[in-house]
Amino acid sequence: MAMAPITRERLAGAHDLELTAQAAAGDRAAFGELVRRHGSAVRALLRRMGAEPAAADDVAQDAFLTAFERIAEFRGEGAFRAWVSRIAARAWVRRWRREAQIDVAADPGEFMPSGLDAAVTPAADTRIDLDEALKALSPAERLCVSLCYGAGLSHGEAAAALNAPLGTVKSHVKRGLDKLRQRLSPDGDDGQRSAASA
Repeated sequence: MAMAPITRERLAGAHDLELTAQAAAGDRAAFGELVRRHGSAVRALLRRMGAEPAAADDVAQDAFLTAFERIAEFRGEGAFRAWVSRIAARAWVRRWRREAQIDVAADPGEFMPSGLDAAVTPAADTRIDLDEALKALSPAERLCVSLCYGAGLSHGEAAAALNAPLGTVKSHVKRGLDKLRQRLSPDGDDGQRSAASA
């Protein structure tokens, strides 16, 4: 029994599961609504992982195309945003590995191409948000934290995607989370206070 397509008026109010079912049945407007809802979150995740804005747009577009082609595989066991975010994160990792042409297994301490931005330390009186705090992490820490907490990959999945030792990924995640806790705590700063008291 075929489902009746969702009218344009109902798209905005439909649940993601209803939209994915309609998209699996061939309703492009339903999938377009999913892209509209979740596109900016996927691009933001990619930028947090270190992608430049143009690259984030390209990879997000590719991820949504892949999601559209594989929409029948989405079973609704988790959120659609998490599912498409994992697709995008894996696509980004494949892209930077191709572009960087580095073997992270041979040099597990340096996952990212050297051209990425260095750590940013905002002024003490500037409100630090998550994006700013993530910029203060090393590229490897930012990538591992984003893969595990932004894209929802397990440590093992992140290690496989990066072709890096599991212990190395776990270390980068732990150090990254410790730095984020410090920077985002109410009395946190850019680390200068704790360094001065040592």
